[in-house]
Amino acid sequence: MLDLQFIRDHTDAVKAAITNKSAGDPASVDALLELDADWRRITTDLQETQTLANTAARQIGELMKSGQKDQAQSAIAESSRLKGVTKELEDAQRQAQDALSALLLEIPNVPHSSVPVGATPDDNVTAYEWGSKSEFDFTAVPHWDLLDKWEMADFDRGSKVSGAGFPFYKGAGAKIQRALINFFLDKAIEAGYVEIQAPLVVNEDSARGTGQLPDKEDLMYEAKRDGLYLIPTAEVPVTNLHRDEIIPESELPIRYCGYTPCFRREAGSHGKDVRGLNRLHQFDKIELVHFVAPEDSYSALEDLRNHAESLLQALELPYRRLLMCTGDMGFTQAKKYDLEVWSGGQERWLEVSSISNFETFQARRMRIRYRPADGGKPQILHTINGSGLALPRIVAALLENNQNEDGSISIPTVLQPYFGGKFIG
Repeated sequence: MLDLQFIRDHTDAVKAAITNKSAGDPASVDALLELDADWRRITTDLQETQTLANTAARQIGELMKSGQKDQAQSAIAESSRLKGVTKELEDAQRQAQDALSALLLEIPNVPHSSVPVGATPDDNVTAYEWGSKSEFDFTAVPHWDLLDKWEMADFDRGSKVSGAGFPFYKGAGAKIQRALINFFLDKAIEAGYVEIQAPLVVNEDSARGTGQLPDKEDLMYEAKRDGLYLIPTAEVPVTNLHRDEIIPESELPIRYCGYTPCFRREAGSHGKDVRGLNRLHQFDKIELVHFVAPEDSYSALEDLRNHAESLLQALELPYRRLLMCTGDMGFTQAKKYDLEVWSGGQERWLEVSSISNFETFQARRMRIRYRPADGGKPQILHTINGSGLALPRIVAALLENNQNEDGSISIPTVLQPYFGGKFIG
């Protein structure tokens, strides 16, 4: 959520953000400012009426003591009238505040100046590439054929039990999931992250705090009876860990890592884009979350990105880093990178991590502040998060890029101690 004073002072920039992010109608900013003006007018009228009411109340006692009963009765009548006006103004102020708060939730974050303006994924900027794309002297196959060959996943039985997008992992398939989770967590802990085991369901306030509501409600699974949502990412519970708190500046930065299953209703596109592990409704992911002082947030963004990229390099997966354009980044982000790995069997890029700086946007919604070391007024901190990493497409790329002519799959060296072997098959 943007600061209301920022919107007053930078109206054109906020309207441009709405246009460039395709996040609604820029006219909503004018509506918000009109509502803000109404709220301020009502608040001024309320304060003036309360002052008059207090004056009338004091006069009643003074007039009664001095025996001026007629004047006292007039003061009593005026005090009663002013109480009625006060009640009306309080109701109007509350209604205006509720409407203003609701409209503020619909205004997107303003992109950082380094973010390219664009409307489609074609406008994203390839900022960096690492590694060489896989080359085979035989016909490489996609990961779903390898999963079938070595009985590593069962999509049909997953569909029977839960529905499409909820596979069973079996044997080496389950084992490589566990190996990657432990590897990613160990590397994060080595880098100074504190491991968090978070709840898999959150309440409405938590979903609103990170920006899933009111923007992405259709993408989340909801337990309506209990007013809870299955988490689409560990970002939601982990970032809400410090909701409504004031953190001493001396404790910043705070860096958490957390493994969770993630649940998303979105179906995505069709054909090969959703086949196999390319797009699931339930998947495993390690999330990285930073709480930092504002002056440190963009260096922290690069630190998180470097960590995520180091995991891909350790796994010897060719990847590219995309700087996302305004039209292909989220409602809540000020700046966003995507990391995509090369999938040798499908011969396409697969996204495995999104890394974002939200500046104060999430923290203001969650009222997370820090108290400066000099003891000044508490300030809104910045939040950064990213995947380190999401498993399904990592598994897909590992299987496809490391397949051998006989159908066996080589396990990357760094993963062998976790997996307990050098090959699948």
